[in-house]
Amino acid sequence: MACSFRRSIASQLSRVLDLPPENLIKSISAVPVSKKEEEADFQLSVDSLLENKRDHLRPDIQDQAKRLAEKLKCDTVVSEISTGQGTVNFKINRELLTKTVLQQVIEDGSKYGLKSELFSDLPQKKIVVEFSSPNIAKKFHVGHLRSTIIGNFIANLKEALGHQVTRINYLGDWGMQFGLLGTGFQLFGYEEKLQSNPLQHLFEVYVQVNKEAADDKNIAKSAHEFFQRLELGDVQALSLWQKFRDLSIEEYIRIYKRLGVHFDEYSGESFYREKSQEVLKLLDSKGLLQKTVKGTAVVDLSGKGDPSSICTVMRSDGTSLYATRDLAAAIDRMDKYNFDTMIYVTDKGQKQHFQHVFQMLKTMGYDWVERCQHVPFGVVQGMKTRRGDVTFLEDVLNEIQLRMLQNMASIKTTKELENPQETAERVGLAALIIQDFRGLLLSDYQFSWDRVFQSRGDTGVFLQYTHARLHSLEETFGYSYLNDFNPACLQEPQSISILQHLLRFDEVLYRSSQDLQPRHIVSYLITLSHLAAVAHKTLQVKHSPPEVAGARLLLFRAARCVLANGMKLLGITPVSRM
Repeated sequence: MACSFRRSIASQLSRVLDLPPENLIKSISAVPVSKKEEEADFQLSVDSLLENKRDHLRPDIQDQAKRLAEKLKCDTVVSEISTGQGTVNFKINRELLTKTVLQQVIEDGSKYGLKSELFSDLPQKKIVVEFSSPNIAKKFHVGHLRSTIIGNFIANLKEALGHQVTRINYLGDWGMQFGLLGTGFQLFGYEEKLQSNPLQHLFEVYVQVNKEAADDKNIAKSAHEFFQRLELGDVQALSLWQKFRDLSIEEYIRIYKRLGVHFDEYSGESFYREKSQEVLKLLDSKGLLQKTVKGTAVVDLSGKGDPSSICTVMRSDGTSLYATRDLAAAIDRMDKYNFDTMIYVTDKGQKQHFQHVFQMLKTMGYDWVERCQHVPFGVVQGMKTRRGDVTFLEDVLNEIQLRMLQNMASIKTTKELENPQETAERVGLAALIIQDFRGLLLSDYQFSWDRVFQSRGDTGVFLQYTHARLHSLEETFGYSYLNDFNPACLQEPQSISILQHLLRFDEVLYRSSQDLQPRHIVSYLITLSHLAAVAHKTLQVKHSPPEVAGARLLLFRAARCVLANGMKLLGITPVSRM
């Protein structure tokens, strides 16, 4: 694997440079695959060795690279040493490269790339990831899709790296809207409709009560009183609210199952209605709480009355707000999980909210707030079904399945599938996730159904198609080649390109682990699929001598394994047939 080659190169460099090999490992990187046939496999950035020197002390980089290369010698691992633009390049002995990479992929399986020395000094941490967080008693809005798939990716990646991850779904299950909903249900609700289609019925009730409240002040007053009763623990009001909550979670779990997402804890703002009062007392005791003329309570984080730094933490009637409940939740989670990192995955519109929450926690004396991180993301525009604007995620999932079934039927493969609906949904979800993850998470992007389902473009459909195609090779020709193979049979440029690309997987995982951006993995998997497609055309298995066929099958199996590993990290279930 890459790390054994890096260590070998680092050992030789350490003797010449008089530096510990550990200091050099991360300066040695695998070279991205190029269309030029004879590229080096690794390069050392000379610039990275001189980072600590002031500009006027820095020697000429190119000259330094040449001098360093002259002091190094080829050995059983490195067959060629050259220089590039500020780099020293290393070409690995071709048969050793082939044998080592393929054996490592097969031996490590789902752990390939994660055992790399790039992660060797990584301490195992307790990590809390809060994501998805829909509002209960409302159908799962498509706006929560990004938080769900991004949070799932981050949790998958952290878990794969060996951290102890707790996935929390912090439901919007408290607040004035439940006053409206409780009043609305008492006026317009039907128990039978609630049991048969809970979220649809509650949505209809909510729309109707909002409409009525605009014209009738008594309804608005009743809603306010209902929420006050909730805050005071009224048994009847709480019982109705609990029913709404339980039915909502049942519906959400069904949708999460379709997405392949799970949670360790279903929390919610309601858990902190009492603890938020303790937060208010603590803020008051520290002299941070200020009453306004309207009777609300605020915290001025600037200390100078700057409006953008004023955070409201209590309504005039004494009831809590979203920010207060978030403060209580953070404190409670620290007590419960003693986390090393807590990650909140929400849209970028909540950036200021989290800045305020983190600042208030710091002012309250909670130094562990440095361990809290907000991962913001941009807005998806133009997600519509054929019927018009989409509001609900289930509509999108149904549309994906339907369109994918139609696409698959048009290429006459559906009849071979045991469960075409399941395959269509998995391929469709891959298409959705890859389109979402291709750019920076913070960027807004324009959703396009046509682009999503292209089978030949850089799409999730292409990744699934490549995986299914490689899997069918294994099914057709069997697995007997796994025991022994001749590396000399895999020296064509197409084979070497795949091997060089497999070398880089640990670096790609490392980069994504540093900035929590899935696009590095997406880009890597798309390139791997293109390389596999070219090799599939040119490196025939059928009619090849057994030794050559066996070696090629092993190469394709390795490519498929790494493709599957990467897809699973992104939250995609690979399909074996399409």
